[in-house]
Amino acid sequence: MTPVTEQVELPITGMTCASCANRIERKLNKLDGVSATVNYATEKATVAFDPRAVAPDRLVETVQAAGYAAALPSPEPQREEPTEADDTAPVRRRLVASALLTVPALVISMIPALQFDYWQWLVLQLVTPVVLWGAWPFHRAAWANAKHATATMDTLVSVGVLAAWLWSLYALFLGDAGMTGMTMTLDLLPSASGGAENIYLETAAAVTTFTLAGRYFEARAKRSAGAALRALLELGAKEVSILDDDGHERRIPVEELKVGDGFVVRPGEKVATDGVVEQGTSAVDQSLLTGESVPAENHLGDDVAGARSAFATPTALLVGTGRGAQIGLLIKGPEILESTRRVDTIVLDKTGTVTTGRMALVEIATAPDVRRADVLRIAGALEDASEHPIARAAAQAAREELGAELPTIEGFANREGRGVEGVVEGHGVQVGRPSVMAEWSLRIPDELDTARRAAEAQGRTAAVAAWDGAVRAVLVVADAVKPTSAEAVQSLRALGLRPVLLTGDNATTARAVAEAVGIDEVIADVLPSEKAAVVRRLQADGRVVAMVGDGVNDAPALAQADLGLAIGSGTDVAVEASDLTLVSGDLRAAADAIRLSRATLRTIKQNLAWAFGYNLAALPLAAAGLLNPLIAALAMALSSVSVVANALRLRRFRSG
Repeated sequence: MTPVTEQVELPITGMTCASCANRIERKLNKLDGVSATVNYATEKATVAFDPRAVAPDRLVETVQAAGYAAALPSPEPQREEPTEADDTAPVRRRLVASALLTVPALVISMIPALQFDYWQWLVLQLVTPVVLWGAWPFHRAAWANAKHATATMDTLVSVGVLAAWLWSLYALFLGDAGMTGMTMTLDLLPSASGGAENIYLETAAAVTTFTLAGRYFEARAKRSAGAALRALLELGAKEVSILDDDGHERRIPVEELKVGDGFVVRPGEKVATDGVVEQGTSAVDQSLLTGESVPAENHLGDDVAGARSAFATPTALLVGTGRGAQIGLLIKGPEILESTRRVDTIVLDKTGTVTTGRMALVEIATAPDVRRADVLRIAGALEDASEHPIARAAAQAAREELGAELPTIEGFANREGRGVEGVVEGHGVQVGRPSVMAEWSLRIPDELDTARRAAEAQGRTAAVAAWDGAVRAVLVVADAVKPTSAEAVQSLRALGLRPVLLTGDNATTARAVAEAVGIDEVIADVLPSEKAAVVRRLQADGRVVAMVGDGVNDAPALAQADLGLAIGSGTDVAVEASDLTLVSGDLRAAADAIRLSRATLRTIKQNLAWAFGYNLAALPLAAAGLLNPLIAALAMALSSVSVVANALRLRRFRSG
């Protein structure tokens, strides 16, 4: 039987740590036909399931049985604007109120000079609201865990706080701690006397307050990162044109486009998603697919690729990915970071990565007595009526250089894939491939033909312009190098990386681009199917390879590389195959991505070192009775706060 798979995203509430996410994930994956991943940072479960084996409601029931809340998404699209409510407010209120009560209780308990008669009863009144109300989230989570025979950090906090408070009640009401003249001081080592004359009210309050502080700062970090990721989603295409049953064109949100729908792509617009040409003929920029900068003719039935229209998670990773989103980087997961640290070679796809992936007018060769401005005005006006990318490049250059509107044309005719003709300002004008000039009985002068051959020898594309029965100019167009690519290559070298240019273009064109941006190693004339093999060969030579690309043809190489970086303006397939996505399309972001990943990894290691030190020192000493419980509690709470504070430093990361 052919497997049937559906996917659903469940929002989950009640998770308080990464182990919660792990528990839910294990419970879901025990169901037949279910493959689930739970992300503590985004508080969502992504579940692929076979509806014949398990109903969607069973997924929700499983999450609830684990002690958490979940709900199936509404079948109707939600149109409400996102609210800006501060979801950190509840924990902030508990923190502020608990701190206001804990500080005086701590001060009185620690300084004997402030301990008046029956001061311990005042401390009891100050601490009890903190224990019962401030720590309520921990008690609630601990009870939910206990019902399912599990334990988390909340269980430890709840048990510790209640134990300190209940013992203090016993010592106050049944022991000697409630008597007049009772004094207490802060000792690094536990009191040698011990017994029912000791109380630990300040310990219960301090553990609660400091743990709430850690939760608050973590919630703030999560909220900031989430806001950045949500803002990132707004960068994608919003609408697409479709034809209704009456043949009228209307705009709809991209997310309403369904498999099988037809949509209209106008000149200058990107293809909204992958599809098949059902009507019309034109040249479409398919450099993302082919690796070639020259546009390809698309006809009825041809496939076209669309642009992308658009995560236990340590706090450092959450902040790092959030900061990355703010500067146009998407980091998919923690396992990427170690690969990023070890990378020594970075392979750069040429078209759409180092270059713009779009044709631009780079040179005009003119016949004697022909002015450049006349070529731009006359040939540019004719090309402006064409949808061909080469024509668009010429028209755009004419409009920008002349700084004026182009003349109108009459009698426009298109010779499919070869050239165009029409009347401009009374001149009969033809612009097209050199081979089509003979069809118009036009001869290309020797000096212009030399310029044409020189351009083609450099891997560029030449179009010939003629009017009034004579060839007047050669227009040279090429895939232009991005203005920031040379700076990006320099930054990558500064990080200790060895850049390699990889392209399907010819060696002449490739070396010209490589020289322009400062790359020494070039691998050219590579078929799309061979790019992954090139990466494997470099890996076999002992290199740790990062790959930057944007097209469908780059996807296997991105997946093969130790670190895949996709240009965000590229195809969905390339983005899905990558580990990091450079949303801006600026190659400098590749250096930023590696620097941010290394900084995030460094922060995670620092936090792990602190947590290891705490567990190695404070906990065993406290458990052995060699350290005052208050000091151990403060160390535990401060460990959470310091880890979050250290992670939040990543928000200061700057690109460049």
